[in-house]
Amino acid sequence: MEQTVEIKSKININPSRVGKKYYVKTFGCQMNVHDSEKIAGMFELDGMIKANSEDNADVLFINTCTIRENADDKLYGTLGQLKQWKSKQTDRKLLVGGCAAQKDKTLVRDRAPWVDVVLGTHNLTNIINLLNQSEDWGPLTEVVDEIEQMPTDAPSIRESESSAWLTIQIGCNNSCTFCIVPSVRGPEISRRPGDIINEAKLLVDTGVKEITLLGQNVNSYGRDLKIDNKSSPYFANLLRQLNEIDGLQRIRFTSPHPKDFKEETIFAVRDLDKVCNQIHVPLQSGSSKLLSKMHRGYNKERFIQKIDMIKSIIPDVSLTTDIIVGFPGETDEDFSDTMDIVNYAEFDSIYMFQFSPRPGTAAYDMEEDFVNKEMITKRFQYLKDKQTDISSRRLKRFIGTSQSVLIENTSKKSDNIFTGKINSGQITHIDKTGVSVGDLVNVNIVDSTPFYLKAEKI
Repeated sequence: MEQTVEIKSKININPSRVGKKYYVKTFGCQMNVHDSEKIAGMFELDGMIKANSEDNADVLFINTCTIRENADDKLYGTLGQLKQWKSKQTDRKLLVGGCAAQKDKTLVRDRAPWVDVVLGTHNLTNIINLLNQSEDWGPLTEVVDEIEQMPTDAPSIRESESSAWLTIQIGCNNSCTFCIVPSVRGPEISRRPGDIINEAKLLVDTGVKEITLLGQNVNSYGRDLKIDNKSSPYFANLLRQLNEIDGLQRIRFTSPHPKDFKEETIFAVRDLDKVCNQIHVPLQSGSSKLLSKMHRGYNKERFIQKIDMIKSIIPDVSLTTDIIVGFPGETDEDFSDTMDIVNYAEFDSIYMFQFSPRPGTAAYDMEEDFVNKEMITKRFQYLKDKQTDISSRRLKRFIGTSQSVLIENTSKKSDNIFTGKINSGQITHIDKTGVSVGDLVNVNIVDSTPFYLKAEKI
């Protein structure tokens, strides 16, 4: 395929690694998961085969995250353990990439000198050439400040045959004070619509039924492209073009930004049959004071207006959100404002986090306003308990309905159960009898918990 040929011409394949085993260990978000798929694709293009664990790998790549403080602690603890892994076999290669490597640059090398290659988020496509150079010259670090080549140009080895990530944009132009992403991923760069459509068609040709569009702020997709204004709004138009692809059955997207949500996108979700009935609206906090301190670009009232707009257009939509508990300066009143919105919006689920100061972010320097950890834990538990009640009530609405489930994998709870998602994103469990991974199965929803649905095949 064209994308594979393009990257192949830039990789100097090392015959001595043909047949060697690789393993990729991923920390962090969907962006990192997708980057790891690209790394696996380049390793296999180099002639390597996937190991079933790091214990029997010849080449190990650690894809790092730095979104929270414990992510850094986990990384350096992992690298300390891997010193022994590397010493067991003299020709083993250990590589570290991702956001922590981009942020810390030479610190990874200083704290773990046994790492063979350290590279950042902007030069992942150069990983094979860097691996070759390390074999000739010894350990090296190459972390660049500007992207050298879109990672989308590399082939992928996906974990799922029926669903796939599709990057439409990298980087971020926002300046949220709690977030390190703009520092480690750079400014927004949108891919051309034609490239995205072509990749989606190639994915469908390989058996993919569902794609999830990836970007740090998908709602701002295309603003950096020199496209005729008649093509605006860019993201809604992209959804329409993807919806016309024969064989593609589901389209999801993550993550949007509340300040950039427009009616056109909501109408696209409602009217396009392949776009799933699920919208993620990251709140972070319900306090207007804290939202201003976070540089989020909206206040409590404007966020509620966004929720009202979405529900007026799609009354039965499934909403999810992100919330940070304990941002510097958060008072009982601020937390109460957050709970006001949680109770008002009734999200199907919430990705909730306790505030963690990240070096390189503005919030890291707000130490005098840090909230007591015991208070953060108390508020976090209150939010968790309240949302469990809301989720339990919300998921009950599906009982007795007919749904379509895309089977993804075996449940962690039972080897006899498959797990997948219905159109609106809720995790659904179904007996394995008569179904296979990758099937799109018509089911009846027979029961629910706060965290998943139970279904029977029709």
